Amino acid sequence: MGKDSKRFCLLVTLCGLMGIAMGATTSQAAINECLSDSSPSHECLIQDPATKKLEGIGMGLMVGVCAAVGAAWRFGDK
Repeated sequence: MGKDSKRFCLLVTLCGLMGIAMGATTSQAAINECLSDSSPSHECLIQDPATKKLEGIGMGLMVGVCAAVGAAWRFGDK
């Protein structure tokens, strides 16, 4: 594996991990906000918090990896 390949893998890994952390935090905040309302909606009460958090983690991972690929592509053109 060349030097550029290692850098790209590191960039994708770090951005993916940051995306996971941000996605989990955001989904947990949304769950807490939904449940702390004075009159929570029916959808809020029936959704599974673990599923909601897993969706946030997955979305964060996808966004992080796509951001890393976009950044690498942009800097590769220069």
